[in-house]
Amino acid sequence: MPTEEEVKERARAIIAEQLPDAYPDRIEDDTVLADEGNVDSMGFILVLTKLEGEFGATVPDEEWGSLRTLDDVARAIAAHAGDQGDAR
Repeated sequence: MPTEEEVKERARAIIAEQLPDAYPDRIEDDTVLADEGNVDSMGFILVLTKLEGEFGATVPDEEWGSLRTLDDVARAIAAHAGDQGDAR
């Protein structure tokens, strides 16, 4: 199971690679990811699904709406690591 710190670092790398204009500065743990002017909803989905795939996690659809910050995303991915293949 990955640690939340491992997930955060990978999320930062994905955002830097895939969405470099969204965050010109370092993304902090409490940075709101899906917010006007930052990562749009499609970018957020890209980040979350990449993390799910890399860490073998399946975050239930009903939890997606509560994921706002980097901390939220890391916590959800770490909690559901190894769930991949389970029904949503």
